[in-house]
Amino acid sequence: MIVCHCTQISDHQIKAAIDWMRSADPQTIITPGKIYHALGKRADCGGCMPLFLDTMRHCGNLMVAPPILRAKSDIAKDTHHEGRRKGHRVSQRGAAV
Repeated sequence: MIVCHCTQISDHQIKAAIDWMRSADPQTIITPGKIYHALGKRADCGGCMPLFLDTMRHCGNLMVAPPILRAKSDIAKDTHHEGRRKGHRVSQRGAAV
């Protein structure tokens, strides 16, 4: 399946690039930019990025995923609303004297 129409990158090429990078350096953090570079291509419009990231997520050899690749539900669990309590509202405080 073609993932990036601008540069004609397929899901098989993405998985092969991830496998190649993982075998070359097991500790490396694999990013979309590194995959484009490994394939000798450059990102163009960015319209493919959601599908590109989804393809990366489903590759078994990706191992530890950087935060950008975590599922949206995982990211929602990590948000702490800037450290404020749930009931924090400026209007709930007493009037300034």
